[in-house]
Amino acid sequence: MPRPRMFDEERALDAAMHTFWEKGYEATSTQDLCEATGLGRSSIYNTFKSKHDLFERALAHYIDTMTTAQLAVLEDTRRRAADRIRALFAMVVDGETEHRAGGRSLGCLTVNTTVELAARDSRAAELLERDTARRLAVLRAVIEEGRRDGSITSQRDAGALARFINAAIGGMRISSQGGADRAALESIAEVTLDALTH
Repeated sequence: MPRPRMFDEERALDAAMHTFWEKGYEATSTQDLCEATGLGRSSIYNTFKSKHDLFERALAHYIDTMTTAQLAVLEDTRRRAADRIRALFAMVVDGETEHRAGGRSLGCLTVNTTVELAARDSRAAELLERDTARRLAVLRAVIEEGRRDGSITSQRDAGALARFINAAIGGMRISSQGGADRAALESIAEVTLDALTH
């Protein structure tokens, strides 16, 4: 009869996610993961099979947590569409300015992974592509709602505007990693929001 696991797998996954987020995939060692999770090597490999398997699960956990929270803001029909997009930008700015070490943020695990691994890791790329498609579909729907409620007046293609907003958010996250402060990030958000009405 197999022995029951004596640890909280979800908590270990969350700790691993934060370690990969802080260090990146390549720079995270098995020892880093042991220290973060409080697990021994054998427990990590018995539970998660490999560093890469643990990373995939951590990335999926991050995507599920972060995307769900952000899409909830965009799908809040009590607000006009443009106000929902403005609230999403406020959430991003807050997230990027809350936890900073040495004046720099950790950025976003999906953006970091796109830069580090997407070109050479097909499984990570597939997770990222699905997440991006989900985000773009919701942004496009909100933009179309904004046209109906009058809060978005740009005549540009809704899909192009969705991609522009998504790219601006990714750029804000990278800028924050580079040391951009709250005022700089808010300025990027404002310029992007202006594109919805011009």
